[in-house]
Amino acid sequence: MRPADLKQPHITVSNLTMGYGDFILMRDLDFTVFRGDVFAIMGGSGCGKSTLMRILMGLKAPHTGQVQYGDIDFWMLGEAERERMMRHFGILYQSGALWSSMTLAENVGLPLDLHTDLDRDEIVQIVRFKLSLVGLGGFEDFYPSEISGGMRKRAGLARAIALDPEVLFFDEPSAGLDPVSAKKIDDLIIEINQSLGATVIIVTHELPSIFTIANNAVFLDTTTRTIGGNGDPKQMLETSDNPDVIRFLTRGEATGNSNAKDVTP
Repeated sequence: MRPADLKQPHITVSNLTMGYGDFILMRDLDFTVFRGDVFAIMGGSGCGKSTLMRILMGLKAPHTGQVQYGDIDFWMLGEAERERMMRHFGILYQSGALWSSMTLAENVGLPLDLHTDLDRDEIVQIVRFKLSLVGLGGFEDFYPSEISGGMRKRAGLARAIALDPEVLFFDEPSAGLDPVSAKKIDDLIIEINQSLGATVIIVTHELPSIFTIANNAVFLDTTTRTIGGNGDPKQMLETSDNPDVIRFLTRGEATGNSNAKDVTP
């Protein structure tokens, strides 16, 4: 990992307010995601984690504020330009979101069919490689209904990396998985982050995942409706003076550090 002073900002969020109609979920959000980060969006249910991710990936406009990719003001772009940028994003939805009528190979090859001029043989080779990266070599001709939930998540991950994206978005990637399968997903995220150099944005409630894979994070505080903490989750646990952050990162249990001792579950 690069020294902190050499990190390059990849996504900069400034003065962001988000909500639905007149209802404000969060306001005055300011944080930076650096290139190569595994960045966790944390907070309790209903705080706006998925909404924030949708804003970052271009699926929902913020009420106010800026999202910058490098020096590009993402939401000031025209729709066509924004969609071109979005082709550099990979997305793994909570359900995997595979097409049930298509084989795993067809699912993974779909982005290549839609967005490249590669011929059929080239696409077949890339699909085999991507499936092998996630431990699904030999499953090209299987349908989603024929494999387990953990395997469907991995197939969804293979599709998300089909175009070698610069940014990967994961929405609750371990949800519904047993601990062993969840750890496999965590290991794959780390491996892909390191091998592709992709910046990873992850929404998750799973503390083992947060502490294992995330080196940067933001905590959305439902009490104040703004950021309650920002930075490495392990350091936040050690240094935060926000009781809501400590409660979240300890599931309401004291950890022994000075900030957590006064927390009442």
